[in-house]
Amino acid sequence: VTPFLFEVYPGAVKLAQADVVEVYELIKSISYPNSKAKHLVETSRMIVSDFGGEVPDNIEDLTKLPGVGRKTANVVLAVAFEKSAMPVDTHVFRVSHRLGLVSSKATTPIKVEQELRKNIPEYMLSDAHHWLILHGRYVCKSRKPECEKCPFDSFCPKKNV
Repeated sequence: VTPFLFEVYPGAVKLAQADVVEVYELIKSISYPNSKAKHLVETSRMIVSDFGGEVPDNIEDLTKLPGVGRKTANVVLAVAFEKSAMPVDTHVFRVSHRLGLVSSKATTPIKVEQELRKNIPEYMLSDAHHWLILHGRYVCKSRKPECEKCPFDSFCPKKNV
């Protein structure tokens, strides 16, 4: 839906002027369209009013935006701004624990992020995030990990989350 949404609303200023119902109609095929439509409009308004129409490039300001949590802020930093960041989603959380990349004390996404940041060189953080996600999606799956396909199987501690 993103290409069409951006065609209709080509920037924060246009989206800030949008009606939430109109945005909903454009994105209703995605998950949670009601809250996402509201957040898109509110976030655009805040970007215009508080940040001069520019998406902020730091975690503190990004997480002030409606609907933007730490994971999303880290994704924006890594992808849009090419900054070192470690977004922690369910795949990163699970795989990090199973492979023993983080301790059992890392019980929240922010604790996992902090431990991974300590142990992965900064220049590799964003790439490591993608590697962990892909490994979690296609090999170290939540319900049925495919250990026989895993290149780490011989030394994996097989920790469960």
